[in-house]
Order: sequence, then structure tokens, then C-alpha cells
Amino acid sequence: MTALKNILIRRIKASGPVTVADYMAECLMHPAHGYYTGATVFGADGDFITAPEVSQMFGEMLGLWLADRWYKMGKPTDVLLVELGPGRGTLMADILRTTEPVDGFLEAVSVHFIETSPQLRAKQAETVPQASWHDDLSGVPTDAPILLVANEFFDALPIHQFEKQNGRWCERRVHADEDGDLKMVLTPAGPKFALTNPALHDTPDGSVLEVCPSGLSISGAIGERLFAQGGAAIMIDYGYRKSAVGDSFQALQNHAYTDPLHAPGEADLTAHVAFDQLAAAAASQGAKPYGTAAQGPFLMALGMGERAQQLAANTDPDGQTRILSELKRLTSTDEMGTLFKVLALQDPKLAPPPGF
Repeated sequence: MTALKNILIRRIKASGPVTVADYMAECLMHPAHGYYTGATVFGADGDFITAPEVSQMFGEMLGLWLADRWYKMGKPTDVLLVELGPGRGTLMADILRTTEPVDGFLEAVSVHFIETSPQLRAKQAETVPQASWHDDLSGVPTDAPILLVANEFFDALPIHQFEKQNGRWCERRVHADEDGDLKMVLTPAGPKFALTNPALHDTPDGSVLEVCPSGLSISGAIGERLFAQGGAAIMIDYGYRKSAVGDSFQALQNHAYTDPLHAPGEADLTAHVAFDQLAAAAASQGAKPYGTAAQGPFLMALGMGERAQQLAANTDPDGQTRILSELKRLTSTDEMGTLFKVLALQDPKLAPPPGF
């Protein structure tokens, strides 16, 4: 039994079952026993590999996209380059390397990381020492336009789950049985049910709805910033173009799926992102959304195929095989190319972005 499981059981015994959102938040960000505060998270030695860890080409394409947006903004001399959940800093390092030849870009930008994990902040400081760190977007200055990137950030934000039984919607919560095992139970629906899509309410018994209040809040805050300050944002994650019923709550440990309730604090917990909800939240605050596009076609439209050919031409056969494998993993329909989606948000006065 993990230390965090003991803490959760005591909490449940004292105050009753906890929402899936509270469970996720504790498992991922508990200050002493949370997944992101103690685990080796990223890479071959961690539990999962994100796109920037797969290939440098991913960050290169996003760097070019951001540089293009900067040009279309009129090349402002003071720009906030923001990343939400920057992992080990690999993506930002690739973005900065790729945009170094873009005259004036690096001189114009200041890097800001949104990160709450002390462990990850330390790793990021090794990779991008010039960055400034903030707990949330409200800490980022408001006196300049913004270029923002979020890769596999929204999938780790806490969700609420609701299940329909006997014609009524109930909220799923995590409870502990007499043997100390965690399990899902149904309770009366809490107030967050009001955030679910009404078009999905008339579905059969057994249907599951998910909503991510913090994701909607953050996307709305980004939209507000873009409308007031100008700029553009790009979000990449796995999920739905359009909200749908279904249970997407899952756990990943040692590159394999596991029971989300089995070992609290020792596995990564995620859920699919509802991109239509993020787009609507940003649009409600004045931003203009573009997409949602599938990752594979988006990256190929930016030139990843040509970049792979360029890299392959300058390496040996083993290197060519590796580069081809990286390209396939990021863009193929049977790997990350279709499951992962891309959403852009912009100042409505800015020209339409490439890739959509």
C-alpha cells in the first residue's frame, strides 16, 4: 500500500468518498507523495514518452509555427513565450534552437514556464536556465503579446465523471471498502455537472460524461489574454474533436496501462481532452479558435516530411531508420498521428495560422 493510499483512505473515512477530480489532484500533485513531485516521469526511464522526447523534429515544427505567428504579429520586440507543463524543458529547448536563425526572435522573447512541481522545475532549469517560473498563468506579466504552447498538458488536469443509471445522472467518486481497497461508487451529481454538454444528457443508462473545470478555466484565461494582449497559442494533446460519452480516465506506469486506483501517486493519471470545450471557453473570452486538426496532417503541412528527408540525408543507414521511425510515430494514423489533436487560439485580428 502506498503512503498516499493511506492518506486517501483516512480522508475518505473522515469525510466520505472523493470526486475523481480530487483523487487525480492528490495522486499527481500531493506535495510529498504526488506522481509529479517524486517520480521519474519522462523518457525511456519514466512512465511515458511525449512527442518532444520522440524526435527533435516536433519542437522544430512548433518553433517555426511560433516564428511565423511572430512575423504575422509585426515582429514585436517584447513577446512572452509561455509553455504550460514543460516537462524536462525539451520542447522549449528545441523551439529556441530552431528559431535562433530567425532575425530578432530570440531577442524579442522572454520564456515563461507554468509548472508547480519542484522536481520538474529543477530539470527545466538545467535545460532552459533563462526561463521564469509561475504556478499558473496569472503570474505571467500582462504587458506584452503572448505566444503560448501546451503539449500534453490538458490531459493531466483533474476531471469530474458522471454516470447515468436508472435515468438519472450520478457523480462517480472514489471510496474505500472494508478491506482498504479503493473503488468507484455513484453519488448524487455535484455542481460541476452543469458544465457538461447538454446535448449528451439524453443518452442510455451506463453512459459516462467527463468535464475538466480547470481546463475550461485555463483555456478561457488564455483566450482573454490573446484578446487583450494579442498573440497566438497552440495546444497539442490526445482527445476528442467533439465531446462524446465514454470513460477515458486511465493510468500509465512503466509504459503500460494499469488500474488508476491501484497505486495512488505511483502512476500517471490522464483523461482525453474535449477540444470543442476548450475552443468554446477561449472563444467566450474573445479569442478565435482554429482546428481541431489531427497531429499527423498538421505536422506534415508544416514540413516535417521534408525535414525528415533533410536529416536522413546527413546520417548513416541506422540513423535513417531511426528518423523514419520517429516520423511514423508522430504522424502515422496507427500511432500518434490521429489520436493526438491540435488546436490553435489567436487574437482575432491575426492572420489565419498555418497547418489548419
